[in-house]
Amino acid sequence: MDRTKEIITELKKSYAIELETIENYLANSIDLQGTDAEAVRESLEQEINLKLKHARRLAKRINGLGGRLPGSLELPRDQNLLQPPLDNADVMAVIRGVINASEASIRQYQKIIDLTEVLDYITQDMVIDLLSDEREHRRVFLGFLIQMGK
Repeated sequence: MDRTKEIITELKKSYAIELETIENYLANSIDLQGTDAEAVRESLEQEINLKLKHARRLAKRINGLGGRLPGSLELPRDQNLLQPPLDNADVMAVIRGVINASEASIRQYQKIIDLTEVLDYITQDMVIDLLSDEREHRRVFLGFLIQMGK
């Protein structure tokens, strides 16, 4: 496979991850209840806007490389651990789901960084920026995990 096509394929995976994350963050930021939930809900709400910016940047880069953006029916969905819990007071399930999704994004971004080395510094620079945001978000949710003593 042509390396540019491979980069586009991996960018599309990241795009799908970002959009799925937006859906799950929205659901959890509204549905989550309980005394420990407020800070988590607020953080998820703030992250929705950042995730949308990430998705837009990825979409523009896919387009700039000559790729076609996938529609909703073409996007994979696999964030099982980030689904809103049946018990809407299960804050820990949401926190663990966010950490798991962040780690998946970090792995995917690292894959793109490695793939673009020496070939596409524009994409690589953009993805390094996205990776930095993702690592910070993961750090915040690891902090929630520690704060809640779990």
